[in-house]
Amino acid sequence: MRLWHYKLIPYLPRQQLLGQHRECCALRGNGWGRNHATVNYVFRYSPCRLFQYHMLVRNEMLERGYHFDQSWADCQYRGKRCRPYTRRQCERQAAVQAGEKGEPIYPEHNERYLAECITNLQRKGIILDLSLDD
Repeated sequence: MRLWHYKLIPYLPRQQLLGQHRECCALRGNGWGRNHATVNYVFRYSPCRLFQYHMLVRNEMLERGYHFDQSWADCQYRGKRCRPYTRRQCERQAAVQAGEKGEPIYPEHNERYLAECITNLQRKGIILDLSLDD
């Protein structure tokens, strides 16, 4: 699995959006630090960035009327089988968050990665009607 480029989140079909939520849950929990070629870059940053990315996915899910366990909206939460972060860890992580709104949470989510993600979706037969200039 991969984390789709953040600009694609509003355009993802239902299956990919819900899959992205499941991937974020797995990575935030016991999957944190487990080797996987397409998502290894997330482990170079604070887990808070993954939380931020997950909230982008969550907000899109809410926009579409989808439901999920509200526990994931807490930056400390890491799933039922994983110890939560402490409040202090969350506060320290908050200081490391990506800058201004509109900047990518992960620097790897650049234009080249956007094109790669679009190509990947097209290979799956998913053609998105994109207006990404906003």
